[in-house]
Amino acid sequence: MPMLERNMCGKDQHLQKDFFLYTASKVKCKTYINLREVTERFHLPPGEYVIIPTTFEPHQEGEFILRVFSEKRSTSEETENSIGSNQIQQDKKKKDKPIVFVSDRARANKEIEHDGIEGERKKKPKRKLLESEEETEEEKQFRAIYRQIAGEDMQVCANELKMIMRNVLSKHNDIKTEGFSLETCRSMIALMDTDGTGKLNLQEFKHLWKKIKEWQLIFKRYDKDKSGSISSFEMRNAVKNAGFNLNRQLYDIIAMRYADEQLNIDFDSYICCFVRLEGMFRAFNAFDKDGDGVIKLNVLEWLQLTLYS
Repeated sequence: MPMLERNMCGKDQHLQKDFFLYTASKVKCKTYINLREVTERFHLPPGEYVIIPTTFEPHQEGEFILRVFSEKRSTSEETENSIGSNQIQQDKKKKDKPIVFVSDRARANKEIEHDGIEGERKKKPKRKLLESEEETEEEKQFRAIYRQIAGEDMQVCANELKMIMRNVLSKHNDIKTEGFSLETCRSMIALMDTDGTGKLNLQEFKHLWKKIKEWQLIFKRYDKDKSGSISSFEMRNAVKNAGFNLNRQLYDIIAMRYADEQLNIDFDSYICCFVRLEGMFRAFNAFDKDGDGVIKLNVLEWLQLTLYS
């Protein structure tokens, strides 16, 4: 049970590994052994403490009871209990209005904007997608690959997106990956598809790749051994760095859904998780008109929301 320094008191934050390396515990169990029940009683001076319950074996479930007796009123709370997305809050300030359902997108005969991508009132000439003002060398490569795979309509489905991503990632040797799964590519399309076609045009793909590059940099920061995977503990920090604020229950769900038996998360699962988080936060905030953190959906809206994500 470490005691927080004065400059850390009153702050709800995730404590990094260095905190535990350089901060000694004020009290702890006398013997750390594998018993069904361990009980300890401590007497501590007034202050702000971090209580860390643990199990003898890692990644095991356990139940813990904490009883506090004090002369004056004391409070306790679970850290990282707020849920939100920094990017979504920034979009709200810009008054972005993402359209959620593919049926809504298809019916909406008006200009919409989704993460910087403008919607269209009517179909524009296909060659518009081939025009560019100033392109980087990477964008020129995208255009060549896209033209080769997409065909005349210059739009790609999930299978075609998978091929494009494999070609693009093969040129990035700093990430050990065999590309993205078909399910991940479907989630990518659901996130970036602003016109309700179930496909991505080149402009939508560019914005998707921009997001993937941002998430890729975060992944590389924690994949120090370049194994192509990060631990579920490192995933907590990566999620935070990407601008998502989750609580412990959601981190447990991420580990259960996306990690392997050793609780490691590979690059494909990592990107799939971030795509789903981004999409679900955007969908929720599209329904949360008054910003009170509560939405009401009927069964049709719920099924549309969950099926196309």
